[in-house]
Amino acid sequence: MEVLEAEVLAVAEVAEAGKDNHDLNFKLNLVQEFNLNGMYRKDLITAEIEKLAQVLAKIMGLKIELKLEEADALFKETLAKSFGLDSKLLTEPNTSEFEKWLSQSELNAEHLNSLSDFIFSQLDFENNIIPSQLMAQKLNFVYKKLVDDFQTVHLINMGRQKYIEQYI
Repeated sequence: MEVLEAEVLAVAEVAEAGKDNHDLNFKLNLVQEFNLNGMYRKDLITAEIEKLAQVLAKIMGLKIELKLEEADALFKETLAKSFGLDSKLLTEPNTSEFEKWLSQSELNAEHLNSLSDFIFSQLDFENNIIPSQLMAQKLNFVYKKLVDDFQTVHLINMGRQKYIEQYI
């Protein structure tokens, strides 16, 4: 992004100075195209995150209706298709495979935050203590990646971290 800003400033300086620059229009078109692609990409990410939120709401609704198997199947399918994550990694006692997956994943901050919502929705420390503890460990890795790689801290996530610290 900094390179683009420098390019825009350079193009503006050339235009201001009235210098003859045969590729000024090309550069301006390139900048405009990049900005449109960036906006288009942002719109796609926003739409995808909204879709994931709807799926999460559906999972929660299925749980309320006590359709637990259907909710679990939708959860696992969404992890695989939307995040490229095998749900078995969440309940593995060894965290190294999950850490490896997380470091190799190319999920942006929005997707990681959405993933954290999905994982948190599965925690049930009253009825499913061990699997919830294992998932909570993985959830902490997601929160750590959000902070370390994207400098993203959400108040909701901070509250969730304090909550799960009681159980792990």
